[in-house]
Amino acid sequence: MDAVTLEVARNRLAQIATEMGVILRRTAYSPNIKERADCSAAIFVPSGEMLAQAEHIPVHLGSMPASVAAVIDRFRDGVEPDTQYAVNDPFAGGTHLNDLTLVRPVFHEGGLIGWAANRAHHADVGGEAPGSMPAHATTVDQEGHRVAPVICVRDGSWLPEFLEPFLAATRTPAERRGDLSAQLGANEAGARRLTEVVAREGPGRFRDVTAALLDYGERRMRSALDGLPDGEYRFTDFMEFGGALVPIRVAVTIEDDGLHADFAGSARQVAGNINAVEAVTRSCLYYAVRVATDPTIPANGGCYRPLSLSVPPGSIVGAAPPAAVAAGNVETSQRIADVLLGALAAAAPDRVPAAGQGTMNNILIGNDDFAYYETVAGGQGGSPFGQGSSGIQTGMTNTKNTPVEALESHYPLRVVQYGLRRGSGGAGRHRGGEGIVREIEFQTAATLSLMGERRVLPPWGLAGGFPGKQGEDWLIRSGAAPERLPGKVTVDVGPGDRLLVKTPGGGGWGAE
Repeated sequence: MDAVTLEVARNRLAQIATEMGVILRRTAYSPNIKERADCSAAIFVPSGEMLAQAEHIPVHLGSMPASVAAVIDRFRDGVEPDTQYAVNDPFAGGTHLNDLTLVRPVFHEGGLIGWAANRAHHADVGGEAPGSMPAHATTVDQEGHRVAPVICVRDGSWLPEFLEPFLAATRTPAERRGDLSAQLGANEAGARRLTEVVAREGPGRFRDVTAALLDYGERRMRSALDGLPDGEYRFTDFMEFGGALVPIRVAVTIEDDGLHADFAGSARQVAGNINAVEAVTRSCLYYAVRVATDPTIPANGGCYRPLSLSVPPGSIVGAAPPAAVAAGNVETSQRIADVLLGALAAAAPDRVPAAGQGTMNNILIGNDDFAYYETVAGGQGGSPFGQGSSGIQTGMTNTKNTPVEALESHYPLRVVQYGLRRGSGGAGRHRGGEGIVREIEFQTAATLSLMGERRVLPPWGLAGGFPGKQGEDWLIRSGAAPERLPGKVTVDVGPGDRLLVKTPGGGGWGAE
């Protein structure tokens, strides 16, 4: 098939996923989705391989195929038109409980032609703390409401057996209902657009084009890997948990036009919430390899065919029930990406940057009336191409910030200061980007949870560059001295108390 046909088809299909994301954001109720864009969308072929994605969130997009596969496996003999399926169970196709995926089969003239899917982070799904990421959790059931693959919508209407328990579990049912409706509408739009394409091209032609697109992605990735030197590349980095350093180890083997990542030697899963399921680890592999090769390779299931991984069952990178996993998705994913990029730096030194901030700096504040969720940006690592960007989301996330005006109008919170953390980027020929300083004052009694990393070990420099500064979290209570908080904590706060977060800077690249 000629290159022009493939490129036109690739962009047309990617635009469907992009439109799904736009609809999801514009119709969502929560600031976390409509302002921060904590959501992703993609379309899939009938077998479950990803066909096209929007430029959304790496940890969502790389793990979403597991959700589609779980739906296909569960309903293999009974996929129905005009239905949608929901899943958030980390051990049945999900990643952590806040990220709910809706999957819609798409039919044309009675035949299944693909799937439309989107994932959105719901700011509260129950559990033992507002925001559903309690720092003290040791099991997934402490974190919130689990949804194994189930039919949630039939003929455009929510099934009560799904909707009622989901809304009963959350502290913010009206907001959840609105965000669910936005997800439903986004998938309906994706299905409609995909059906229009098939009606115009014909089912046979559509199958041929999509197969060619997947094969093209595979050829491009194999060509890129073939250009890297064969060998085994190792790297180790650490998570910070309970006063100890928890190792994540990888051996990346590149042979001819294939790549395998082996995480043998990584720590066993812990009695805490930093455990990551295999789908999260796989998404990190996809992200890191794209960074180290060619980001213009089409991001579809074909380009991931040459990549494989092995994770020890029951480990911090391959968690098993009943492990808590909330921070595994948002924090351990960042470290897994760092470990993979650290290994790949030896194979692709002209492409891989120094470590970015390596954390999402999760802030969760709420009570029985509201749930605020934010991830605070930091410094990007310097790279062979130039200095790192400042005040930007790095690695496995790609969200925006909640504008101060939206935050203060929607929640009983006040932003005291917000700016760059000068001098936090690591020195080098190409400096690391600066972190952020953000201070929030509480206007009511609430529960605060923090999930952060790089509070002990700094983001590493590369090629002779220096590390960036570690992050810091401070609680300033009325009339008391500032208290340094650990990176992972759940505490009660009162009116007039303030939270001060200083996010890490990126590592520097190259000797000065």
